[in-house]
Amino acid sequence: MLLNKLLIAFHFSVNRYKGNIRRRIYTMENKQIILDYIENDKYKFLEMSHQIHQRPELGNEEIFASRSLIEMLIANDFRVETNIAGHATGFIARYESDLPGPTIGFLAEYDALPGLGHACGHNIIGTASTFAGIALKQLINKIGGKIIVLGCPAEEGGENGSAKATYVKEGVIDELDIALMVHPGNETYRTIDTLAVDVLDIKFYGKSTHASENADEARNALDAMISYFNGVAQLRQHIKNGQRVHGVILDGGKAANIIPDYTHARFYTRATSRQELDILTERVGHIAKGAAIQTGCDYEFGPIQNGVNEFIKSSKLDDLFAKYATEMGEAVIDDDFGYGSTDTGNVSHIVPTIHPHIKIGSRNLVGHTHRFREAAISTHGDNALIRGTKILALMGLELITNKALFDEIIEQHRYIKEHKK
Repeated sequence: MLLNKLLIAFHFSVNRYKGNIRRRIYTMENKQIILDYIENDKYKFLEMSHQIHQRPELGNEEIFASRSLIEMLIANDFRVETNIAGHATGFIARYESDLPGPTIGFLAEYDALPGLGHACGHNIIGTASTFAGIALKQLINKIGGKIIVLGCPAEEGGENGSAKATYVKEGVIDELDIALMVHPGNETYRTIDTLAVDVLDIKFYGKSTHASENADEARNALDAMISYFNGVAQLRQHIKNGQRVHGVILDGGKAANIIPDYTHARFYTRATSRQELDILTERVGHIAKGAAIQTGCDYEFGPIQNGVNEFIKSSKLDDLFAKYATEMGEAVIDDDFGYGSTDTGNVSHIVPTIHPHIKIGSRNLVGHTHRFREAAISTHGDNALIRGTKILALMGLELITNKALFDEIIEQHRYIKEHKK
């Protein structure tokens, strides 16, 4: 009796061991299919990245970049929908298996900076996300699930900027289960905390006269703007750590001998949460109202684009990034990298999302500079694009095939959202 039980247990252990071995071989084979595909096709994607880099386009004007990515996706059997939620250069590219499984989203950015071109490396982001989706597609009919490459214009903001925030409002993100992307940087590191941000226009309207004649009849819009700037400067003493208010005058008048009847400034307010930011932005708006009352001017105050929210980090999803980044030879650094802002934060309020960085240059490389722009098409930048593609595609593979891990990530994100202050 005891011997029979021992034999049954032994055979069960052997079968389980064999099953584990088969699963490992199956996983290794699938990984190799993705890695081989990326290696074999990498040069045409690098060429596309360089072409996008050479033709920088501002937010919501990325006609060449979006068309390049769309044509590549269509050539690889993705169904593509364009003009998404009021963003003419946005797109949704879908490839769906007949087998059940999660929907993995890859976030593609491709806008450039005014006067600097691709000094944030969005040519790398857009190409890597597109390439990763296409690479994962090579297995999707075998492993199940659905791939979405989401074309996201105007990450850098501007008029009607931060398209991901629009996508959240319009329910586009609801189609995803998890959202992946990778950003070029001066080191390789996990998703960091980001600040919520509002981008605001402040305009004062006065009455113009000659500065030395009938000045008593004028209402000086520049005085209103200066009063506003002084008010903001005084406010800064009384805001919390992690909050920021900064801006510039875009139009301060036309001639020194004419009292300005119009002035225009653009300001950013930032805070560690949307809740705190709404309060801060309201206080800044009160300063504009006060400046208008002081000077007898009329005023306009309001956002020019979608509000950007802080990031809800998913540590288990970032651990998966770190795992594959390490496998690809990246040194994943844990350090204080400061704060930025990104509309990917809005996506993270809906589904588990990552926004890690991958190294494209030296530690003293700074984003939004000429040096960073050149690094985005350097050999180091090209290598980072290919490694980033591999990392994202392998993450997608594991998220589809490892249901236990997928469920853990979803549950962690749900818990964090429910307990967020």
